[in-house]
Amino acid sequence: MDRFKPASSNLLSACDARALIETGALTSCELVEACLARIDELEPSIGAWTHLDREMALQQAQAADEFRKSGLALGALHGLPIGIKDIIDTADYPTERGTVLHQGRQPERDATLVALLKEAGAIILGKTVSTELAVYAPGKTRNPHNPEHTPGGSSSGSAAAVACAMVPLSVGTQTNGSVIRPAAYCGVYGYKPSFGRISRHGVLEQSPPLDTIGVFARSLPDLALLADVLMRFDAQDSVMKPVAPPRIVDLMATEVPVNPHFAFIRSSVWEQVEAVTKDALRELIEATNETQPKTIDIVDMPESFDALHEDHRRVMEADLARSFADEYRRGKEQLSDVLRDMIERGQQVSDADYQQALARMQDYNAFLSEVFEDYDAILTPATPGPAPAGIEATGSPVMNTIWTFCGTPAINLPILQNPEGLPMGVQVIGERNDDARLFRSTRWLLDVLQNDTADATDN
Repeated sequence: MDRFKPASSNLLSACDARALIETGALTSCELVEACLARIDELEPSIGAWTHLDREMALQQAQAADEFRKSGLALGALHGLPIGIKDIIDTADYPTERGTVLHQGRQPERDATLVALLKEAGAIILGKTVSTELAVYAPGKTRNPHNPEHTPGGSSSGSAAAVACAMVPLSVGTQTNGSVIRPAAYCGVYGYKPSFGRISRHGVLEQSPPLDTIGVFARSLPDLALLADVLMRFDAQDSVMKPVAPPRIVDLMATEVPVNPHFAFIRSSVWEQVEAVTKDALRELIEATNETQPKTIDIVDMPESFDALHEDHRRVMEADLARSFADEYRRGKEQLSDVLRDMIERGQQVSDADYQQALARMQDYNAFLSEVFEDYDAILTPATPGPAPAGIEATGSPVMNTIWTFCGTPAINLPILQNPEGLPMGVQVIGERNDDARLFRSTRWLLDVLQNDTADATDN
C-alpha cells in the first residue's frame, strides 16, 4: 500500500477524524475535500464508485461544520464521509443495484441504515460499486493492491474505497461472503454482525434468512464506532427484535476478565485452503501460543457440517429465484450467465427441501453453542488464499458460508500477506448475538499479536 500514502487528512482513522472535528482542529469540509481529491487520483484505476456528487457531498460537509459551531451535541459520526453500497436505498442518489435492469432507479426514501447514519452526522459521500444484484458477476472495481486481481464481491466498491483511503468508512452486505471476502482481499477490517442486528429495510432483498448488513474500516475501533450507530431496532425489518443495542465501543474498551480462549476450526472445506494461507496461520498460532500458552486450540468440525454448504446453496438460490423473479421475467437475457443459472436452479428447489435446509440451521448452531461454552471466539482463514488473479470472478466465499448460514458475527483482521504483498485475512467469529464480546476478544488478540511483532522487531 506504499503507493496509497499521501500526507492528507483522508488517511486519518474515523475515530481520530471525529475527535479532531469536534475540537475544530479539522473541518468536515477539509476531510471531504481530501477524500474527493483521493478519489480524483485513484478512481480511474480502481473504479470503486458508481454515483458521486461532489457538490452534494460538500454541501453536507458545510452543514455539518455550521452545526458544530452551534455548540449543540454532535452525533457519533459527525462530519465523517461514508460510502454506501449501491443496493442500499438513498433518496439523494440513484440506487441501481449493479444491473442495467435498474438503471436510473431513484428511491424516494433512505434505507433505515442511511437515515441512522445521517442522524449520527455522517456525510453520505456516494454509492459504491456492487456486483450484479449483489451476487457473483463482477462490477468495474479493481483490487487496490494489484489491479489484475479481484477485489472480491459483492461489496467490492465499499472495500476498495476504504482500502484506498477514499473514505474512512463504508457499508456493504453479506449473503454468503460479500463483506468478509472483499475485506480480506483488499486488506481492510470488515465486520458482519449477528443476523438481525442491523435493519435491512430499504436494502435489496436476496435471501431473507441470510441477508446481513456489514461495515468496513481501517481499524477495529472504527468498525465498532460505525456498528454502534447502526444497531438500532427497526420494526420494518421483521427479523429484528426490540433488544438493547450491544454498545460495542464501551465493552471493547474494558479489560477482559480472563484471557480469551480461541478455537481454530478446520471445516469440511479445509482442503480448499491454499498452502500459503495454512503456513501463515500455522505461524500465527505457534507464535501466539508461545507467548500466551494454550490460547488457541485446533478443532475439527464434525461430519454433520459437511452438508451445510449445500444447505446454504439451496436456501440462497431458492430465495434468489423468488426475489429476482421480476428481473428474470422481464430481462433474463440481460442477466449474467452465473446469476441466470442460479435463479434457474433455485426454481427447481422444492419447498420441502428448502424448509429442511432451514431447519438444520438449529442443528449447526447447537454444535456452535457447545464450542462457545469452552471458547470465547473461533478463528479461521477469511478466504482460501489471497485475491486470485483475474477480474472475471470475485473469488471463493467458501470460508464464510458457515458463519453466514448460522448467523454468527464475524470480523476480518487484515494482518497477513503473501510473499507478493497481497493481503490475507484472519476471520474471528463470535457467538450469535454476543457481538460486543467478539470485539473485546478480537482487540485482546490484536494486542497480543502487536506485542509479539514489537518484541520480534526489538530482538
